[in-house]
Amino acid sequence: MNIALLASSLIIVILIAHNVKRQNKLKSRVESEFWAREHRANSVRRKSLDGLEYITIPLESFPTHILQQDRVVTECIETLESLTAQKIVNLTGYTNTDLKLEYGTANITALSEYDQNYTVLVRTLQKWADVLIEAGYPEEACVLMEFAVDTGTDISHTYYKLAEYYSSRGEDDRIRRLKGLAGALRCSSRDIILKHLGREYPHI
Repeated sequence: MNIALLASSLIIVILIAHNVKRQNKLKSRVESEFWAREHRANSVRRKSLDGLEYITIPLESFPTHILQQDRVVTECIETLESLTAQKIVNLTGYTNTDLKLEYGTANITALSEYDQNYTVLVRTLQKWADVLIEAGYPEEACVLMEFAVDTGTDISHTYYKLAEYYSSRGEDDRIRRLKGLAGALRCSSRDIILKHLGREYPHI
C-alpha cells in the first residue's frame, strides 16, 4: 500500500514538474516573440495618419437644449465642445506595438492622444445619457448612446441601456443590430457584452 502511494505521489510530482516546465517554456517563447515584435516596431519609420478614421462630434444633433441648468449636463457639453477641436480616433484593442508597426514609432504620442480623446468622448456621452435617463428623457439619451456604439465604444453599460430602451419599445431589429455591433468590437469586453445581451434577449 505504501509502495502504491509512493508511486502515485511520484507520478503526481513528475506531472507537476512537466507542466511547470512546459508553462515556463511557453512563457519564455511568448516573451521572446513579444520583444522581437517590439524591436521591429521601434524600427518602423513615421507613416501618414491621413487614413485614420477620425471621429467628428455632431454636437448640433445632440439634445443640448434639455436640462440646460443641470451642472453635470453643462460639464458634459463643455467637454464635448472642447473635444470638437481635437483629433479623435478609436484605437481600442490595439497595443502600442500594433500602432508602432502600422504607423511608426514617431507617431505613438499623437496616436495615444487621439485614443485618449476617444475615451473621454464615450465616457462623457454615457455620463450625459445617464442623467437624461434618470430625468425621464430616454429617447434623447438614446441619441447619445447610439452615436457612441456607432463609433465602437467598449463601454458595456452603453449597450445594456440601449438594449433596455429598444426592448421597452419592442424594437427587436435594433437589438439585433446592437448585438452585431458588439460582436465586431476588438476589445476584452466584447464577450462580456455579447453574453449579457444573449442572456437578456435570447430569442433576438
